[in-house]
Formats: sequence, C-alpha cells, structure tokens
Amino acid sequence: MSLELRQVALQVGADAHIHPTTLALAPGGFNTLLGETLAGKTTLLRLMAGLVKPTAGELWFVGRNVTGVPVQQRRVSMVYQQFINYPNLSVFDNIASPLKVGGVAAAEIKGRVGRIAELLRLGPLLDRRPHELSGGQQQRTALARALVKDSDLVLLDEPLANLDYKLRESLRDELPRLFADRGCTVVYATTEPAEALLLGGHVATLHQGRVTQFGVCTTVYREPADLTSARVFSDPPINIARARKAGGDIVLTDGVRWAAPTTVRALPDGEVTVALRPHHVHPGAGAGAGTQAGGRDGLVAVDGQVLISEISGSESVTHFSLAGTSWVSQAPGVQRHAVGEQARFALDVGRCLYFDAAGRRLIA
Repeated sequence: MSLELRQVALQVGADAHIHPTTLALAPGGFNTLLGETLAGKTTLLRLMAGLVKPTAGELWFVGRNVTGVPVQQRRVSMVYQQFINYPNLSVFDNIASPLKVGGVAAAEIKGRVGRIAELLRLGPLLDRRPHELSGGQQQRTALARALVKDSDLVLLDEPLANLDYKLRESLRDELPRLFADRGCTVVYATTEPAEALLLGGHVATLHQGRVTQFGVCTTVYREPADLTSARVFSDPPINIARARKAGGDIVLTDGVRWAAPTTVRALPDGEVTVALRPHHVHPGAGAGAGTQAGGRDGLVAVDGQVLISEISGSESVTHFSLAGTSWVSQAPGVQRHAVGEQARFALDVGRCLYFDAAGRRLIA
C-alpha cells in the first residue's frame, strides 16, 4: 500500500505549517517522521489521515487521489501520544469497536482482540473501564484498537511516549515485526533519533515544516544530505565547528589539523563546516594535542575546558570548550571530569562530515 504526497502544503494565515512537500513513502513498509517538537510531524500525519485538507497539492494512496476524501471513508488508523479511549466501554469493547462498526463476526472479533491484547499485555484487563487503568495501560488500549483494525494506513504519533521503559523497549522491537506481514503502510512520528534507528525502515527528517531528507534510515543517518538533516538525526546534538581546507589538510584551529579525506581533498581550498557526532569524541588520547594517532583514519587529540559533566547509567556526557566552540563527548562507562578543568579528548576525524557555507554536504 503506497502513499504519495505531491507538492502538499498547509498554509494557515500568513504561517506556512507545511512547506510544499513531495514524498513517496515506502509501500507496505515502516516509515518514520523524525524531528523535534513543532517540526510539523503531527500536522503531516493529520494531512495523511485526511483530518486536515492541504491548501495546495494532492495526496495519492494506492493510485487514487484521496485529497478530498474524508477520513471516515478511508481505511486508516491513528494513535496519538495522548491516549484516547471510550470511557463508558470496557477495554475489550474499546479494542473491538472498529471491528463492530465494520460488521466483523463476533467469533472473529473475540479472536483478534484476544491476540492483540496478549501482545500488549492487556489480557487480564479486558473487563475493566479506562478510568481503572494506569496511563500506560490506557495508551496500550488505544494502540491495540488501531492494530486490531488491519487498516491500509497506520499513523502513530509518538505512541510509546507515555509507556514505562521496559514496555517501550519491547514494543520498539515488536512493532516492525508486527506490521511486517500486514501489507499496510506505517508512519511513525518521533523526536528521538535512537528510536528511528531501532525501528529501521525508511525515515524522513523534518525541520520547521520541511522534509529535509528521505531514505533508508541507516543511509540518512550515515550520509546526511545537508547540515540540517545531520542536526535532526543526532542526540546529543552533533558537534559543529568552522574549519579551513588548506591543501591536503583540514585545519580546525592553530595546532589542530588532520589529513583531508579523499571526498574533500579535490575541492578548492577555503572554509568548511565540520560535524562530528558526540559518540565519535572519545575521552583521553595517547598522543599530543593536535596530532593524529592510530584509528581508521587517525584520532586527533585536543585539549578542552570542561563545561558540564554528566554521568547517566552506563554512559557519560561531557561538554567542553575548544577554541571558543562548545563540543560534546558521549562515551560508555563512567568518565569523571571536574567542571573547569582541562581535559584531553580524541576526535575520530575519519567519522567527520563536511559541509559548505550553505550547509550542503561536500562530496568531491
């Protein structure tokens, strides 16, 4: 089942909520909308569902123009971050409600509800009313109602945000497999890059109402087309610094330089923007500052002043200042640093991404 947006836009007064967007989602697959809060994810989902009509452009589904078709006439399910259930119905009847409206036989309803309830750990709760459930249980009920319907298009707007950690982790693993053999198109909105990578499939990065890139999730992560897409797909924020290409070298600061990669070496000399994800900035280094030492294309050791040091469970995040720019290191284990101290870090320069002044990725 394929969904295609053709120059779809939404203008509200003088504000462009969604800029003209052309996007063909992976048919019968898992698609993720990734962007920060207010990037336009929910609005785009509502346009796809038919809850909002675009001010320009067309939506096509399975070869049919559905731009003006009301949501009631589409085989679509949508689950929001904030759970929505019928307060006067039991959990069983909440889940079964779309099947009853569709005229499904009672025996089949019982079997389908039972299977979905078992998957979402709702079996013992089927006789309860929503007010007797926890927030996580209510969200699971709303999710079950969408899954049981077997819709052609399933839209999930941060559906796991209100669930407890363990259930959230198990459902992240289960959701792609759950839809794998259903033949429906799934669109999942999230603010978390790690969640997008775990879900896999295809991803569209969004920023201020624009889709900046769309493709296979791992490809978009490893090969962002521009600096905006790289920013969207990084948490903690990707490190960004101005540098200079001089001959065969990249010069970050006086005394900190490394060999330019082959993708950049043939380009003219001048200013470039260097981006490096926090988990490619390692605490400590065996070489003197500014020199390359080992690694795939070498690690460059730098000395920075520690601004913030955080230890969270199994990893440490350290913010430090380097040549007037704030950098972030994300590393496994406990890495203790005192605020204000000078500490050594190693930049895995073989992982650097390079962009021009307009934010376009530099590839020779």
